Amino acid sequence: MTWNPIWPAWLLVVVGALLVGLCVWGLVRAGTRRKRVDWMLRGLVALVIAIACLRPGIGSHSVEAAQSELDVLFVVDTTASMNAEDWNGGPRLDGVKQDIAQLALAHAGARFSLITFDSQAVRRLPFTNDATALQSIVERLSPEITVYSGGSSVTVANGLVNQVLGHAKEQDPDRAQVVYYFGDGEQTSSDAPESFEQAGGKTDGGAVFGYGTNEGGPMLETLAAFSTQAPEYITTADGETAISVIDEANLQAISEQLGVVYQLRTPDTAITPAEVQVESGTGGDVEAAFDLYWIFAIAAFVLMMREVWVNVRSIAELRGARGASDVDGD
Repeated sequence: MTWNPIWPAWLLVVVGALLVGLCVWGLVRAGTRRKRVDWMLRGLVALVIAIACLRPGIGSHSVEAAQSELDVLFVVDTTASMNAEDWNGGPRLDGVKQDIAQLALAHAGARFSLITFDSQAVRRLPFTNDATALQSIVERLSPEITVYSGGSSVTVANGLVNQVLGHAKEQDPDRAQVVYYFGDGEQTSSDAPESFEQAGGKTDGGAVFGYGTNEGGPMLETLAAFSTQAPEYITTADGETAISVIDEANLQAISEQLGVVYQLRTPDTAITPAEVQVESGTGGDVEAAFDLYWIFAIAAFVLMMREVWVNVRSIAELRGARGASDVDGD
C-alpha cells in the first residue's frame, strides 16, 4: 500500500489522534448506551477522514510521466487587498488561481513549489512533481483573516524566496529555476521594501504579474473558518468603504530586481509563461497506485449523515418537549 498525504503526514497523524482522543474521552464520560454509540461513531468518522487525507493507494498501473529539468516557484500575495473586487467583478485572488493553473500546464513535468505572503511569508508546498497537490492547495488559498492583518510589505517573502532557491540549487545545480510573483504591489508597511536582487541572481526566468486597476475595488473582509457572521466590506477610519488600487511602480521594481518581465494581468488577456531552455521528455513509464481515498471519503460522508440525522431528531424532540411544556403551563 502507498500513501500520498494532502498535508504533511505528521500533521495529519497529530490532528487525527487529537480528534480520536477527544471522542474516546467523550465515550468514557457518556452516561447512556445511546451516547456511547454516538461517540464511537464520531471517533470512527475522525479516523476515516484522517485515512482519506493520507490518500492511500494499492496495486499499481503504468502511466507515462513527463519530466523537465525545471523548478517553478510561485510567490503569491494573500494580503487583504487581494480580495479587492476588480478582477472581472470578483476578487483578484481568483485571477491568480486561474493563472497558476495555466502556468502549471505550460510547465508540465516541472517541479512546483508555492510561497504565500501577507504579514509573513510561508512555504505552502515544497518542490514536487505532483501538479494535483499544487492545484489542491491553490484552490484553497484565501486572504489572511482581516482582524489579524496589519501593515504588510510587498517584499516580505524576499528572504524565504532566496532560501528556497538557494537550497534547490545546492541539491541539483543543473536544474533551471523560474520564479513567478503574483500581487498588486500595495505596500502598507511603514518600512521600505527590500530588494529581490539576491534571489534574482539565482533565477533563470519568470515574471511578475500585477493584479488590480487604477480605479481599484472594495474588499470583503475574510472571517475565521468557524465564524457565523456574514462578511462585510472593509472600511476606512472614517467609515467609508476602503478601496484598493494597484501599485505598478512597486511591481516593476520587483521585476527588475528579479531580472524578469512585468505583466499587468486582465481577465481578457492570456498569461505568458517564461521561455526557459531545459531538457524535457516523457521519462518513460512509471508505476502509479490506484487511489483508495474516495472509499474512505464516502464512508465518512455516510457516517456524518447519520450524525446529522441524530442532531435533527434531537432538535425535533426538544421542540416537542417545549411545546408540551407550554401546553401544560396554560
